[in-house]
Amino acid sequence: MAIVAVIVKIFPDSPDADLSKIKKSAQEALEKEGSKNISFEEIPIAYGLNAINIKFAWPEEKNTDIIENSLLEIEHVSSAKIEDYRRAFG
Repeated sequence: MAIVAVIVKIFPDSPDADLSKIKKSAQEALEKEGSKNISFEEIPIAYGLNAINIKFAWPEEKNTDIIENSLLEIEHVSSAKIEDYRRAFG
């Protein structure tokens, strides 16, 4: 079973969105789907809006649509896009 390293960028729907709640919900959703070693980085975009880069290990045999769909279900997330996907181990 190969593992891939994935980076996903998610954008909140407003500058007032609570990023800590979004991170917590994202971690729970991704762990539920089998991801490991989850880390977060806030990226300033403009006018007080911050995006969140999420880096994690993902089982290669699982479809990546699961990632985006589970993150889009989080309250106050307007978009989720896979920025990088590469084989890490296997």
